[in-house]
Amino acid sequence: MDAATSLKKKLAILLIVALIFILLFNVNLPNNNNKSIPKPSGPAGVCSLGVSEQTITPLKNTKHLLVSAYVDQRVKDLDIRIIGIFKRDSIQPLHCVFCCTNVLSKTTPATILQHSDHFGFPFATTDVMCQIPQNCNATRVTLLTTPDKESASDSTWLPIRNQKSDRQKEENMKFDFTVCISNLFGDYNNVLQFAETLEMYRLLGVNRVVIYNTSCGPELDRLLQNYSQEGFVEMVPWPIDKHLNPSRGWLHSEHGGDVHYFGQLTTLNECIYRSMERSRYVLLNDIDEIIMPYQHDDLMSLMNTLQNQNPNTGIFLIENHTYPKKPFNQSKWGPLPQWNGVPGFDILVHIYREEPNRNIYHPHKLIVQPRWVIMGKMVECSALAFI
Repeated sequence: MDAATSLKKKLAILLIVALIFILLFNVNLPNNNNKSIPKPSGPAGVCSLGVSEQTITPLKNTKHLLVSAYVDQRVKDLDIRIIGIFKRDSIQPLHCVFCCTNVLSKTTPATILQHSDHFGFPFATTDVMCQIPQNCNATRVTLLTTPDKESASDSTWLPIRNQKSDRQKEENMKFDFTVCISNLFGDYNNVLQFAETLEMYRLLGVNRVVIYNTSCGPELDRLLQNYSQEGFVEMVPWPIDKHLNPSRGWLHSEHGGDVHYFGQLTTLNECIYRSMERSRYVLLNDIDEIIMPYQHDDLMSLMNTLQNQNPNTGIFLIENHTYPKKPFNQSKWGPLPQWNGVPGFDILVHIYREEPNRNIYHPHKLIVQPRWVIMGKMVECSALAFI
């Protein structure tokens, strides 16, 4: 009995000592609850937000629009080409700033190159060239109206495309042939012609057709979605009408509006740079035109012959020939019955060629090696020349 009582006393004393020790430990423990957590230093993360996912991005504090940014080191001391649409009477000094692994770079002065072909419209295709600062692994770029880089904190950034650790070799190109189709607008819905043209290009060895779409009809939209899903067509949204009053014509004095043909020159230039690192040849065309070789089975065979004959040439002019809208024996045959209910017209029944008038300028289309092209400009509403 005495032993049990003694054990209880010892346990009670041990418990009291343990409680005293715990209380003393808590009193002496430093209290960090009221200390603020230090904020991360430096501008890390400042350019992780606000990356444009649009094909047309307004430039803050200006009347200008930015489209895309590409690596282009063919001009001495310049690294990045930004393609845009600028208000011609509002050109001002601009400054480039980059995201360098999520840290802001210092600003560098921008070189503004306005395209000369604007046909009197207030807005014109404009290239802005930027130099990347040393020790900057640039992933995004934006333009500022002041050299103060802190003003970039609420800017919208453009991702830099065509970045390569080593220049991609010719034999590693993803595509042999890309066709760039200028803008669709006005709810264009010529389904039959579009389908026939795309399938003809497929037979001719074209790998990719890039189409800039402002608006098209519902049937054509369904058709193009199917081609996009299989990877043959690349649809680029082109909501130019949400930013400007685009003209449906080529001359401002006759057609009015803010920009020539829904920004056609901008989209064709953008398509060249989009294709520069992935396609050996680019064909610039309208949807109602087809480049058709008659001595070769496909376009690549044609270009191999032309390239062997002209080894130091990267730009080839293809003469235009017109086939009238009136098909052969239209009054007798009419539309083929299998196309009843399909919007558009059958281009395959237009087989008679008009003789071109050689006394006036005869327009051409172009097949180019995109790396040979610096800037595309219109010399007529249907032809391009390159400098």
